[in-house]
Order: sequence, then C-alpha cells, then structure tokens
Amino acid sequence: MDIESSSPIARRGLMLVISSPSGAGKSTIARNLLDLDHRFSLSVSVTTRKRRPSEIEGVHYHFITVDEFERLRSGDALLEWAEVHGNLYGTPRDAAEKAMREGRDMLFDIDWQGARQLQEQAKSDIVSIFILPPSIAELKSRLMRRAEDSNDTIAMRLRNASVEIERWRDYEYVVVNDDLDRAFTSVLSIVNAERLRRDRRPGLFDFTAQLLDEAREAAEG
Repeated sequence: MDIESSSPIARRGLMLVISSPSGAGKSTIARNLLDLDHRFSLSVSVTTRKRRPSEIEGVHYHFITVDEFERLRSGDALLEWAEVHGNLYGTPRDAAEKAMREGRDMLFDIDWQGARQLQEQAKSDIVSIFILPPSIAELKSRLMRRAEDSNDTIAMRLRNASVEIERWRDYEYVVVNDDLDRAFTSVLSIVNAERLRRDRRPGLFDFTAQLLDEAREAAEG
C-alpha cells in the first residue's frame, strides 16, 4: 500500500534503481511495482541482446543493433551504459530527463555498472536496492525454470553471479528474495519511506509556513 499517495505536499521525484544477479527476481519485482504504483515510469533500456520469446519491443527493452547502440553512445544520448553477459545495455537520456522534469518517479531495472554511473551523475536522486537470491542452487533453478536461455547462457550467468553479488555493498538497501511477496513488501516499504524524506519534499516549506500562519491567527483570535 502507498501511504503517501494522497499527500498535498509537493515532492521531488526519485530514481529507483533495482539490481540483482540474473534470475534473482529484480525484473519481476519491478513489474509488480509498476502495476501497483502508477506514479512510476519504467526506464526502458536499449540493448543489443536478442529478444526472448516472452519479451515485447518497447515494453521490456528497445532491441537495437550494435551499430545503432554505438551511434547513441557516441552522441551522448545514453544516461548510462554497460556491457553485461556479452551484450550492450543503456538508458536513453531524453526519456529519463523528461520524466524527472515532470516530477515523476523513474524505475531503473539495470545492472551494477549502470547503477554506478547513475549514482555518479545524480546521487541525491537515487534510491538503490540490490536483490539477492536465497542460495545459488535456487538461482540456478530459477534460471532453468525460465527456459528462455541456452545451457551455455545459463552457465555464463551463474559464473557472472559472483561478480554481481560482490557489488551488494554499493547499494543503500539489500533485499533477499527468498519469498517474492515478502521481498516485494520490503521494496514497497523502502519506496514509501524514501518518498517521505524531508529533502525530497520541497513543498514542506510552503506547507509549514501556512501552518505557522494559521497558528498565529488562532493564537490572536
């Protein structure tokens, strides 16, 4: 439940970064958050990776060629980019900056390399969450149940998991996804708390000034 949805106090948007090893559940948690909270806009990354059967162009990713990616990168059109599992991923700059200007929250489902670049550029706006699996055995089981990658790709993702898990210290919050509902509830709690932070609520200046005026009028009357 969003405890702050009806607040009259103006709030600055935040950039929520969710990262994890492949198969730990970040994309599922991100989709559930988008379904529940319509104040979030998903930052749809561009990628040179081949589209999986369950993925939709423009919804999960923008699937582009390596040449197209290189043109975007060289033209400073990407807010961040990284090479992950042999494929290139990046965040289009224009869409993210437009959403932030409009005061909407942005959701980034990206790896630790992209998260680090965003933190360097907009540290005060970032809320970062790292999702951990309960065990490597469970991580492997989830990758195999997904049935969308070859055995070689699954093996590569498991090898890379140790590198990705090492980055957990770079994040403000860490959630162990041993139960999806419980992990999702934890993420919601983090979001609600961060939205209530004083430094994200510039409207508090006008709100408290109005309260003080009312208090003085009440005292004089």
